[in-house]
Amino acid sequence: MSQKFDVVVIGAGPGGYVAAIKAAQLGLSTACIEKYTDKEGKLALGGTCLNVGCIPSKALLDSSWKFHEAQSGFAIHGISHAGVTMDVPAMVGRKANIVKGLTSGVATLFKANGVTSLQGHGKLLAGKKVEITKPDGSVEIIEAENVILAPGSRPIDIPPAPVDQKVIVDSTGALEFQAVPKRLGVIGAGVIGLELGSVWSRLGSQVTVLEALDTFLLAADTAVSKEALKTLTKQGLDIKLGARVTGSKVNGEEVVVTYTDKDGEQTITFDKLIVAVGRRPVTTDLLAADSGVNIDERGFIHVDDHCATTVPGVYAIGDVVRGMMLAHKASEEGIMVVERIKGHKTQMNYDLVPSVIYTHPEIAWVGKNEQQLKAEGVEVNVGTFPFAASGRAMAANDTGGFVKVIADAKTDRVLGVHVIGPGAAELVQQGAIGMEFGTSAEDIGMMVFSHPTLSEALHEAALAVNGHAIHIANKKKR
Repeated sequence: MSQKFDVVVIGAGPGGYVAAIKAAQLGLSTACIEKYTDKEGKLALGGTCLNVGCIPSKALLDSSWKFHEAQSGFAIHGISHAGVTMDVPAMVGRKANIVKGLTSGVATLFKANGVTSLQGHGKLLAGKKVEITKPDGSVEIIEAENVILAPGSRPIDIPPAPVDQKVIVDSTGALEFQAVPKRLGVIGAGVIGLELGSVWSRLGSQVTVLEALDTFLLAADTAVSKEALKTLTKQGLDIKLGARVTGSKVNGEEVVVTYTDKDGEQTITFDKLIVAVGRRPVTTDLLAADSGVNIDERGFIHVDDHCATTVPGVYAIGDVVRGMMLAHKASEEGIMVVERIKGHKTQMNYDLVPSVIYTHPEIAWVGKNEQQLKAEGVEVNVGTFPFAASGRAMAANDTGGFVKVIADAKTDRVLGVHVIGPGAAELVQQGAIGMEFGTSAEDIGMMVFSHPTLSEALHEAALAVNGHAIHIANKKKR
């Protein structure tokens, strides 16, 4: 007789493992299936985020920024030093240790919460049965009252630049360089491309970013994207917009890339090329033909507002469903689904999912940007506060960027918070908390913020919405 669980989760990424733990905490017998293994061939939980995405990239970003600061940012603090060098293998090794610690931590959490961890490839069959193909090729079928599909996503491949993980790499390969490439190309000026480009630029690479779109960071507020382009260019990233890659040819240990721009066909040579044009859902061999779950032509699973598929008792979360491909979005979807399985009416506010780019300065936003609101015909008031006027930012010698608060002109309700600068991710989260409770710009302005802090910039930007800022001159109302 096959095993039967209240909940079976396919995928142990930030959506899947969180859903599994929450289900077990709510008293549901739970199994989580994962096939990913590390370099040692051992099961590695945590999905792309913990293994080859969010966490390892942030480790490299932090290490590379410290190196950059040591090289060029210490003198102003009165700190002198002879010479600073970077041991790239040691940096990459530190990253690997962080990943190992976190992935093993998920395994520990599974044990602590009573989640049954199953290794293999999970496939949904008809009748909410799940087929598990184990590493040795054997097959087991288990049954479930509820199934949560959380297989995640993988990098998109493009024909003009086929990945070989040697000279042409994807985001995973870009985390494993053992030496700093002299000339580094990046296809795609999105989150992944800018973050990885920043890492290696700080360590000495001559980085060229090729972006097919004519607009930089299309999803960001225009004021933020303009500031980001200016700042990242100043840092050394050569960002070419309207540059569509048409081909590539690997010659030994270098690659010649062909692209077209407003001036016609161009060629450029790199020692390494990172393909970072986005990600696609992993739904290959996930669903049996008679599973009943609908999937679109791009591989995304159809779900409703609460992540229910077309089959009762089967749900899908994270990168395989509509919306942004973000770890925190997947995690909250997992919790929502499990709580709804238990009969709660839990909902998720998709309008307030924050976005963050961990370059330096950080770039983050929540809610709508000014161009979106204007396109919708919403009259707004806007307040901005530059970090150049922040005492805490000045003390830290980190004064680039600003905080921007957008509020409805009629109700004063905050509709968007956009930040480029130090601590942007944390400041935007403060805005998200307030917005969840329907805060007004006046509400934020009336709160007491500790001094000196970077968060005072959010306070001042909120005050500036209505012309009440203290530490900058207020714009006169028209």
